[in-house]
Amino acid sequence: MPGSQTVRYEVDGPVATITLDRPEVANAQSSQLIDELDAALDRADADDVVRVVILAGEGKHFSAGHDLKELMADGDEWARLRATPEGKLHHEQVMYFDKCLRLYEFRKPTIAAVQGACAAAGLMLACMCDLIVAADDAKFSNPVLRMSGAGVELLVEPWELGARKAKEFLLCAETLAADEAERLGLVNKVVPRAELATAAREMADKVALVPPITAQAVKDSINRTTDFQGKKESWRYHFMVHQFVSNTPTALGAMEARKEKGSMKDVLAEQERGDRA
Repeated sequence: MPGSQTVRYEVDGPVATITLDRPEVANAQSSQLIDELDAALDRADADDVVRVVILAGEGKHFSAGHDLKELMADGDEWARLRATPEGKLHHEQVMYFDKCLRLYEFRKPTIAAVQGACAAAGLMLACMCDLIVAADDAKFSNPVLRMSGAGVELLVEPWELGARKAKEFLLCAETLAADEAERLGLVNKVVPRAELATAAREMADKVALVPPITAQAVKDSINRTTDFQGKKESWRYHFMVHQFVSNTPTALGAMEARKEKGSMKDVLAEQERGDRA
């Protein structure tokens, strides 16, 4: 995409592929990446030829979550705004909550193609898509409770895994392998890593056979079904719980300590060491 540095945008027939392109940091979601992803969605929305969008990640991992180094930096406008609880709430409302809902409500069907780490905000992002195809090396996790946070901004796990399994997943900081994620209904299909792009495209081509107005109507109807069950309201409730917990002295102290340890990529490495212990 012209002018984009962290996201690639490609169209082939009725399918647009948006690729997160920060492989050197496991596709951690910086403000720039989030804005460029949003711009790519604008482009796909405006193109009547595009019927389906694939969301992919360059390199070894789909996304290791928020760019923690950026969040804990002192220099940019968002960082200065986050110095107060009110500013932090505004930042996370605009950049995380609202932009995730935009992807969730996007009028064209979306497919996440997931490999490697899909952690925390990476999992949140993937779950905004209508369908998920996972490589056999995909690992799904949300270890944020161990960092004294209440998960991330949208608590997707109860809706993806069911209440009891969601509690285990979050409270025990579990990591789900691809086959287990498929068994629990978190992903639609698991394929060998080398076949991920092909499998996502094959699924997209099937979806593209549905007339656009029909696909939009059925997607909206199914989303509305879960909305009537309380999905969006539960997300809004959790967003405010997240704000409260993340501004407690315990959480603020944990984030200050995190400055010395680095990125979410480092958190994942810590988690893997703990799982092996």
